[in-house]
Amino acid sequence: MEQWKINCSKRWQQVFLFCADAGVYVHFQIKCIDLQEDGSRQRKERKKTVSFSSMPTEKKISSASDCINAMVDGSELKKVRSNSRVYHRYFLLDADMQSLRWEPSKKESDKAKIDVKSIKEVRTGKNTDTFRTNGIYDQISEDCAFSIIYEETYESLDLVANTADVANIWVTGLRYLISYGKLTLNMIESSQNNMRSSWLGVLFDQADVSGNKSISLCAAVQLIKKLNPGLKNIKIELKLKELHKANDKIGCSVTKDEFIEVYHDLCTRPEIYFLLVQFSSNKEFLDTKDLMIFLEAEQGMAQVSEDTSLEVIKQYEPSKEGQLKGCLSLDGFTNYLMSNDCHIFDPEQKTACQDMNQPLSHYYINSSHNTYLIEDQFRGPSDITGYIRALKMGCRSVELDVWDGPDNEPVIYTGHTMTSHIVFRSVIDIINKYAFVASEFPLILCLENHCTLKQQRVMFQHLKKILGDKIHSDPPRPEDNYLPSPNDLKGKILLKGKKLPNTCSSSDGEVTDEDEGAEMSQRMSIEGGEQTVTQPKKFQLSKDLSDLVTLCKSIQFVDFPTAFQNQKHWEICSFNEVFASKCATDSPGEFVNYNKKFLARVYPSPMRIDSSNMNPQDFWKCGCQIVAMNYQTPGLMMDLNIGWFRQNGNCGYVLRPAIMREQVSYFSANTKDSVPGVSPQLLHIKIISGQNFPKPKGSGAKGDVVDPYVYVEIHGIPADCAEQRTKTVNQNGDNPLFDESFEFQINLPELAMVRFVVLDDDYIGDEFIGQYTIPFECLQPGFRHVPLQSLTGELLPHAWLFVHVAITNRRGGGKPHKRGLSVRKGKRSREYATMRILLIKAVDEVFKTATQPLREATDLRENMQNALVSFKELCGLSAVANLKQCILALSSRLIGADNNPVVLFNLKDQYPIMETQGLLPDVLKKVVTAYEMMIQTSRVLLESSEGVYERILQVQKAAMEFHENLHDMAVKEGLKGRKLHKSVESFTWNITILKVNTTFIAVFFVSSFLTRFLWLPYYWETLIEGQADLLKHARAEVLENLKQVHYAALTCSLAKGGASTTPSTGSDPRPRRSLEAIPEKAVSQILNVTGSCLLLSTATNRVLRCIKPSTSICRLLLQTLVREWVALRSSVTGDDGNSATKWYATYNDTAGSADAEVHSARRSPTQVNHYRPPNLMCPLDQLRNGVESFMEWVSRAEQQHPSLTSPSAMQSVEYSGVERRHWTLEQWRRVLWSDQSHFSVWQSDG
Repeated sequence: MEQWKINCSKRWQQVFLFCADAGVYVHFQIKCIDLQEDGSRQRKERKKTVSFSSMPTEKKISSASDCINAMVDGSELKKVRSNSRVYHRYFLLDADMQSLRWEPSKKESDKAKIDVKSIKEVRTGKNTDTFRTNGIYDQISEDCAFSIIYEETYESLDLVANTADVANIWVTGLRYLISYGKLTLNMIESSQNNMRSSWLGVLFDQADVSGNKSISLCAAVQLIKKLNPGLKNIKIELKLKELHKANDKIGCSVTKDEFIEVYHDLCTRPEIYFLLVQFSSNKEFLDTKDLMIFLEAEQGMAQVSEDTSLEVIKQYEPSKEGQLKGCLSLDGFTNYLMSNDCHIFDPEQKTACQDMNQPLSHYYINSSHNTYLIEDQFRGPSDITGYIRALKMGCRSVELDVWDGPDNEPVIYTGHTMTSHIVFRSVIDIINKYAFVASEFPLILCLENHCTLKQQRVMFQHLKKILGDKIHSDPPRPEDNYLPSPNDLKGKILLKGKKLPNTCSSSDGEVTDEDEGAEMSQRMSIEGGEQTVTQPKKFQLSKDLSDLVTLCKSIQFVDFPTAFQNQKHWEICSFNEVFASKCATDSPGEFVNYNKKFLARVYPSPMRIDSSNMNPQDFWKCGCQIVAMNYQTPGLMMDLNIGWFRQNGNCGYVLRPAIMREQVSYFSANTKDSVPGVSPQLLHIKIISGQNFPKPKGSGAKGDVVDPYVYVEIHGIPADCAEQRTKTVNQNGDNPLFDESFEFQINLPELAMVRFVVLDDDYIGDEFIGQYTIPFECLQPGFRHVPLQSLTGELLPHAWLFVHVAITNRRGGGKPHKRGLSVRKGKRSREYATMRILLIKAVDEVFKTATQPLREATDLRENMQNALVSFKELCGLSAVANLKQCILALSSRLIGADNNPVVLFNLKDQYPIMETQGLLPDVLKKVVTAYEMMIQTSRVLLESSEGVYERILQVQKAAMEFHENLHDMAVKEGLKGRKLHKSVESFTWNITILKVNTTFIAVFFVSSFLTRFLWLPYYWETLIEGQADLLKHARAEVLENLKQVHYAALTCSLAKGGASTTPSTGSDPRPRRSLEAIPEKAVSQILNVTGSCLLLSTATNRVLRCIKPSTSICRLLLQTLVREWVALRSSVTGDDGNSATKWYATYNDTAGSADAEVHSARRSPTQVNHYRPPNLMCPLDQLRNGVESFMEWVSRAEQQHPSLTSPSAMQSVEYSGVERRHWTLEQWRRVLWSDQSHFSVWQSDG
């Protein structure tokens, strides 16, 4: 035996010995005795124990009894005081479980304790005043800290454990004691025969076909392996043998009790058990109400009802008992958290969900470099599998380097190198077969033509014969300013290459050669000492081949001024990586502006003969659409490329950030601070645990031992790039527990990516285990599992990371003061947005008028945020928590000694009010005061934001009137050269600061009818995408907060009026989070506005976020409004919506004719397509006129059906002698939604 590891502490001595012959660890554990000086307390000495185990790990904590036993044994914890002093004390639970003690203490032994019955709550994290005001705040781990709140005065005992696992044990055990008190022992005993035992017993009986009440060791291993495929057979077998050894059992048969015990030890995940106890009302399983709270408060699921919970239980609960009772056991909860429903990747992004009607230059395009190569650039083989692999991965731009071949057949290879050849025709066959397997959007063939005219004719014949009509052949229209959209080019193949001028009338002409191979050969010659420089040469190009190039004509880039003046939108430049980097460094703003209109392709430097990859983020941040990657080379850069294009259904096209598409907007690729006009986000990530990490390939120095740790990396603009790492978990790759939290500020969320990397800690060199890369916009909040991929991109079987993700708005301006899951309160100067000086007097005077409304907007946001954070802190939660979680955490404190609430929420108004039901302790008075301040600042923001918004909008409009003549005005002021450039840049900066989304302008008047209703966060969320300013973010946040308070009050039975305002259809008195749980007055309002909510949430999500021409937004909103209305009505009545379709077609024709090529089907409400509407009136008038026309159509339908003017309908609308065509949106919606039976009217309408 050789000694493997020795760990010693004050109270424990542990020795691990490794037996090479047996292949197991021997674990000696000795507990030391600690005596008080007065000899008043002496704990029983624990005998030396020997454990034969496959890994030297402690026993898992997987039940309440485990937690209670650990607390009775005691733990060393740090006691934190407000004076920044920290005391090391030994805390333990008395055997009778009535009090919590600590030692040593200067207090008398009967005073150094807390009665369990006096404990009010247990808080996790650093969420008390003692922690927040402590001088060592930054040195305390958020995940190891917890506080015990006790006595009527809400005193706090603030503690820090050595590990997050120990903290979880104490928090879980104390919460269990608070729930059951003296009945704790009875509950623990009764829970032994739980749903897990009965479920496993049934499985065991099914496996015991002989009826001997035992099964073979092999059968037991296979059964456990079937239930938990990630476990290794050898580990299960060793655990069973260890159990037999401990029981002095001879033989290999396994009894039911042994089977259940081994499954319990191997398959229980402590971190999931702790999570279940946190949300379980009985600490053993989740009922439907517990699950509803978890799904809404943590997982961010909207509109959850008990039926939703029952569906989850039915799908994931393995025991029949749990399914019948509507309970989710620990195993069912584990199944749910491991399912696709809890995958970190947003399922909406698994299909093409972005607007695909923007010009081609507004998208990042998944691109491959030298696609035919499968190894290095100089000697590597060429193979058609390179094209198959790239196209299957969603690549939309592949490269063909074509040269003359034998037998008059062109071949593909890298010229001037020793790479092998493949026949051009076979490549075109493969492209024809796989071009649109992974994506229906256009494929770009980057054709580097080096063939003679004779073989060019062969190339043309192969392309025409094999690809046929798939090749886009329509010439570009000079009157257009932008390329067509991906939707317009669906199923088409675009050829990028050299093109003869239109004036060429002969069958061929001369063009400049494109030859990356020559560039590489030149580099190789220079390195070898030869100084021969190959000059670009001319070659003859066939006109037939030239005519196949339509929208991607290759030209040589000169400089940005020349490009802005002369380049056509269908022309494309290729940039060497080195030159592109120089442009990004020297002219970042001009590079971004250039890419707003033109396509730019960046290819790797010739120095990368090993096929290594450049960092695509370096060029995506400049707006470069086509960044060609060496697909054959795995690693970080390829991980970023694959991860980035996972979004939008992996279709190969990703819409660029709005700030990179807007014609007048300021963005610098090298920004190291927040981006003007974009709301920064705070990303909170907690790495909880890992599952089934494999040993790194090719590593044998440590046998099967894995010492994993996790890196969390942020990739994006320079201001966002950051990384954090967890501690190393020694010798545990099966279920390592990390429990570490990190916080990152994301300044440009649309361009950020998160990469999780798992490494094996080794003194020789850390080795790669797995990784997963995901765009920030695709993260799902809550508790999520992250699948790990190998170095080459394959999924590692059963290897996962378990994490918690939360995303919040940044509090205030500037960078956050702290890194960690907390936002500390502190006095600091408030940062206000400022306007830059242009040195153009007239323009500067206009921008000067924006100073005051910008200050007011900042004050509104900051005051609301500060009040919100203060309330969260008094609730005992960190700033990352949402208000629903706050009310849930507060609910136990709002219940008096007689089990009646001391505070109720009055939900009749838009702003829920806390109403006291008697005298409150001082602590609760502070909470109520903080809540009232939060509601007051929220009310002020909602009521004042519209006026501030309008003033900012007026400044923006006035400033934009100078846009076209800005250059001439600057010249008249004597500006030139650098000063002129700076003045124009300052103008775009100011406009970006002020800019408000045109989508918001178009539908702003509609919102005025809707914001008086209780909950419209879905509507507002659609308005904050793209370039919307921080004020709208704050408004959306307030509306969401009001909804959360309302639902949380109902869930906790703290709504004033209780069941009297809640129609109940069953015997269950618990509130249901559905329409049935909403007070009667609110029900009528909800019914009246249901159509609006559905219409605006869906319509704006699909259409409004990225419409290019401002004049089309209102027409498209109206079109979508009708479409969604028809869809909603038909889902209830089965009506096909012909009448609405006819109305819209009539309105469309009378309003003016659209483009001639627009087919009538494209104007149908059942299909949204992008086209230019007639510019007969301003957008607001178009929409207002369309809605009025739609109301008249509704009126005619009502006249045909008197039931719509029944007494009930009359009561729901205040007519006041006003003609129906002048009704407000609220009035006509009330008629349509006042009685569900009115839907029958539409079935016969025609």
